[in-house]
Amino acid sequence: MTADYVIVGAGSAGCALAYRLVQAGHSVRLIEYGGSDVGPLIQMPAALSYPMNMARYDWGFQTQPEPGLGGRVLATPRGKVLGGSSSINGMVFVRGNPADYDHWADTGATGWGWDDVLPYFRRMETWHGGSSDLRGTDGPLHVTRGPRRNPLFNAFIEAGQQAGWPYTDDYNGHQQEGFGPMEATIWRGRRWSAANAYLRPALKTGRLSITRGLALRVMFDADRAIGVEIDRNGRLMTIRARHEVILSASSINTPKLLMLSGIGPADHLRDHGIHVMADRPGVGGNLQDHLEIYMQFKSLQPVTLYSHYNLWGKATVGLQWLLRGTGLGASNQFESCGFIRSSDTVDYPDIQYHFLPLAVRYDGKAAAQGHGFQAHVGPMRSKSRGAVRLTSADPAAAPDIRFNYMSHPDDWAEFRACVRLTRRIFDQPAFASYRGDEIQPGAAVQSDAEIDAFIRDHAESAYHPCGTARMGAADDPLAVVDPALRVIGVQGLRVADSSIFPRITNGNLNAPSIMSGEKAADHILGLI
Repeated sequence: MTADYVIVGAGSAGCALAYRLVQAGHSVRLIEYGGSDVGPLIQMPAALSYPMNMARYDWGFQTQPEPGLGGRVLATPRGKVLGGSSSINGMVFVRGNPADYDHWADTGATGWGWDDVLPYFRRMETWHGGSSDLRGTDGPLHVTRGPRRNPLFNAFIEAGQQAGWPYTDDYNGHQQEGFGPMEATIWRGRRWSAANAYLRPALKTGRLSITRGLALRVMFDADRAIGVEIDRNGRLMTIRARHEVILSASSINTPKLLMLSGIGPADHLRDHGIHVMADRPGVGGNLQDHLEIYMQFKSLQPVTLYSHYNLWGKATVGLQWLLRGTGLGASNQFESCGFIRSSDTVDYPDIQYHFLPLAVRYDGKAAAQGHGFQAHVGPMRSKSRGAVRLTSADPAAAPDIRFNYMSHPDDWAEFRACVRLTRRIFDQPAFASYRGDEIQPGAAVQSDAEIDAFIRDHAESAYHPCGTARMGAADDPLAVVDPALRVIGVQGLRVADSSIFPRITNGNLNAPSIMSGEKAADHILGLI
């Protein structure tokens, strides 16, 4: 059970990293606790609400009661399956804004500015949106756009322009700000997860092996990582690395595994009886996420997906997808979007929209009675910060997760802007023939206090946790990894996943997470 490189986590970054390392001729052992991603509930894009709510595919993490949200406990889904969270997410593809990465570089992540990461975004994708010098054409990850056959998709784009924002034909290219088509990791009607894009081709080389098991801790010889101890069906085993160990276990499980291995805030580790290998107080800190609310409206015309939101409708959609890979089942139904600024004083977009031609919760558990539509909207760069901590030295114990949502006063002002700007968009002529009464928050919710109460009671996670093993300069006391992704204070250990993000990026995190695995490979191979 020895390989050149041992990677923990077959998720977005881990699959990309494994693919590039075996391409270079190295042997890789990938440790993954979850099981197979085969099956329609994962592979059918329209079924996205199912796998993220199934214990078979999701770790089932929850936050501690969040004071800023009235003490509510929020779900924190993370993929427990081949492909990781790319196998249970909404498949939305957003690189982020170039300014996000320039901010990373300016705050100590040297070599991670926009010009540095763009080649990896291009390398990883095959873009089906046309011709662009900023987009890739021969990468493993297929990026497509939905057909936007439902008239509401284009009405949303038109309304955004009528409200004063530009049209953008590619928010992942030259211009993020504006309204336009949304992109997704969907190819030929299937979810194009990191498992489909990277893992399966890597397995065909014969140089990649997958070991099922729960990673317990990184093993060291002096201060050098030499392998990972795992629990495999009740039997302890050590998977050894000739060269390096890389943690790609998610922004929740990566800091947990670092702390179980003795890397983290020294006092916290001692409280749990863990020997301190490296006192890194930043491990588990800097936890960030995107919150969002659903602005819902009744539809005056029966053109929404509500016609299919019943047992017969779902069966028909599912059967068409199973037989032909086409129809409504071949889309995640997020086919139009927007990126805008909350005020003229903001340098670049800080509000994101996902439009959906149905009024329903993201988890699929509650739909409005009747035809409706909604926009998922929320601020992109919250100043609130939380932490992941151990609850026990037992690796099987769930960690303590506290985002401290809405703990910074600016969050409230930005969210109020989301509500008011969204109403402005839906009040445009493009929606005049479709827009009925506002379902939520409801027309009566107008004052700051009323909007704040709605946010407190209804804001939900967009499931974009990151930042818990922050990248920075090697002499930064709160940095966990240096710009080459090496864990500071030990040897032979790196991190490659959304844990490394110094600050959350503008939009969904799957694309930046995959990019981190792509770039990590070149650091490991000595190519940069």
